[in-house]
Amino acid sequence: MTVVKTKIGRRSFLKTSAALGGGIMIGFNWLVSCKLLGPKQKGLSIPKEWFDINGYIKIGDSGMVTIYSPNPEIGQNVMTSMPMIVAEELDVPWENVIVEQGDLDEDSFKNPQTAGGSNSIKRGWDPLRIAGAAGKWMLLEAAAKEWDVSIKDLIASNGIIKEKHGNRKFHYGEIASKAVGIKVPNELSLKDSKNYKLIGTYQKNVEGVKIVTGKPLYGFDFKRENTLIAAIEHPPSFGMKIKSFNQQEIRKKKGIKDAFIIDTSQYMKKWKNWNGTNAFPQIIAIIGESTWKVMNAKKMLRVIWDSQEQLESSEMHERRLIEDIENGKVVHSRKDGSPSSAFVKADKIIERTYTSPFIPHNPMEPMNFFADVKENKVELIGPTQTPKSMQDAVSKMLDIPKENISVKMTRMGGGFGRRLYTHFGLEAAAISKKVGAPVKMVYTREDDMTQGTYRPAYRSVYKAGLNKNNDLIAFSVKGVGLPNGAVIPDRFPAGSVDNYLAENKSSFTNISVGAWTAPRSHFTAGAEQSFLDEVAELAGKDPIDFRLELFDRALKNPVGDEYDYDAERYAGVLKLVKEKSNWDNDASSSKKGVAAYFCHDSYVAVVMEVALKNNEPKIKKVWCAADCGIVINKEGATNMIEGRIIDGIGHAMYSELKFENGSSVHKNFDTYNFIRHYQSPSDIETYFVESDNAPTGLGEPSYPPAVGALANALYRATGKRFYHQPYFKEMET
Repeated sequence: MTVVKTKIGRRSFLKTSAALGGGIMIGFNWLVSCKLLGPKQKGLSIPKEWFDINGYIKIGDSGMVTIYSPNPEIGQNVMTSMPMIVAEELDVPWENVIVEQGDLDEDSFKNPQTAGGSNSIKRGWDPLRIAGAAGKWMLLEAAAKEWDVSIKDLIASNGIIKEKHGNRKFHYGEIASKAVGIKVPNELSLKDSKNYKLIGTYQKNVEGVKIVTGKPLYGFDFKRENTLIAAIEHPPSFGMKIKSFNQQEIRKKKGIKDAFIIDTSQYMKKWKNWNGTNAFPQIIAIIGESTWKVMNAKKMLRVIWDSQEQLESSEMHERRLIEDIENGKVVHSRKDGSPSSAFVKADKIIERTYTSPFIPHNPMEPMNFFADVKENKVELIGPTQTPKSMQDAVSKMLDIPKENISVKMTRMGGGFGRRLYTHFGLEAAAISKKVGAPVKMVYTREDDMTQGTYRPAYRSVYKAGLNKNNDLIAFSVKGVGLPNGAVIPDRFPAGSVDNYLAENKSSFTNISVGAWTAPRSHFTAGAEQSFLDEVAELAGKDPIDFRLELFDRALKNPVGDEYDYDAERYAGVLKLVKEKSNWDNDASSSKKGVAAYFCHDSYVAVVMEVALKNNEPKIKKVWCAADCGIVINKEGATNMIEGRIIDGIGHAMYSELKFENGSSVHKNFDTYNFIRHYQSPSDIETYFVESDNAPTGLGEPSYPPAVGALANALYRATGKRFYHQPYFKEMET
């Protein structure tokens, strides 16, 4: 049993937000939801009345429980796993639970409501447990008062409160009305992990049936009567602005209400924020009665564009990276020992260069948002990874108090960091204010792919020196990116090499970039792990054994003041994946590649087996070992790992966004290269390290090592090393 401080004021914790009632399920009716649960409800009737216990929990008089999921659902399955944590501490049967998406209300939830950095479960672990435990305590206290006994004489389990030494009992619904408003103590007892009933099990996505049957859950699905539709047009190239357009002609089109230029640049100047990135603060907005009408009007646009900056190209980007890998400004660095002297003394030296291109986020659902701006009140509804930032941004732009701006979250059809940014919500709000009506703003696929906030382009150079005994005595890495490099100086192999140098440098581009799945790590893991594999080969050592030697050094005799990983846990996932993949004994091991990486506080190792068929690589099997602390929902966790591995393979192997005259060459999926079903692994096996550590990130960590394992497996299959993404181009040479 763990005792924790609640750190929750009575007023905020017991706050019942009107915005929470009903959730944001588009077209959602809780009566229908109850009926859909069918026989799993074990005879529970539809509640006649609901009682708000706290910001997370609402209990019906029949014993049915609604749990609000606080964080945005971007496909990482938090809408299942977060309520599972609450239900575990509340001690209610999962089949008696209805899950709804919560609205923005960080005061009630006591948890940052964001989806980014694989932080949802990590940050929510304690608040969610406390919410469940507090709810159970309130129910127990209510029962104790009703029976005039001590709370110590009662026990709560499976949604029922019983006397320890008597026959009386309540189901939660019978006592819920009495629990409302009961003061929560300053300390609460939480379950030990050995007593978990729900956490660590396999549970289906609570919205799975709705997703596969096409129910309206996403921003694009949102409809409201008398809402206008807005289409946008941004400059075709980075470095251009709007000079003029055929405004009067567009306004005359049937079904078009208005057309005008929206400029959010003034807002950008007065409110500097990391997720305020927007390459095109000035856009043309076309407002009309329907999507069909505004899209047809958009085809009739004739715009005169004004070039304000240099129009960049991919060739220009490559030249800058080559120059600035040497001359760029050092942003972050680390130095242990004397690398330059060690390289002079080394018997063997190896140096390799790795690159990756710009890549768009390409979520399946393009950007969209609903806004209804009134005189001093705003309603925002849509797919956002950062609802609080969206609220703050709109507040600053419109000079309306934050407390007068409500934000409701829809399910997201992908994001990968793209929906961390606020510009599309600002655009919707600015348009709504201008026309004085509720507006749903929608991007086309072309708008989304060409707007920016891409993954940066990177270049890194790795160098290693071995002595006559084939020990690693010197290691250096320098990296540059547009605008910043991907080198993380305190990551592995920092701490394991006597003479170590890491430099992260910057360059310049007017192409807007942003956080993209596993920022920096997605590239660095592929480069670093590919390089270490080649160093191991030069040393005549097994790739896994070579890495384990370095981890052993970092564990027993670390170099430098600190490094940002746990060498024992890092080695643990490597040992586990080595065992599960039969690395030492399988005759096909010559075609297997391995990689391991630490990011978002989690450790993941991947072994990948590749076969060649007609000179085309086919990934036969993938083994993955992950140490992410306590696993909440093993079904959702496995799905995340498998999805990210496929994602990592696909982007590293096939994806690239090139530029000409400041404009992206690819505008839609007809020319942009994604992984296809037949190119995906035939089989993926996932293993979790058993742990009592608090949960850490899992939405992103399996992506980076998949890139390194792919490169190393391709080498085993082809005899050729792969240095430049996308790898399919090197397959052709």
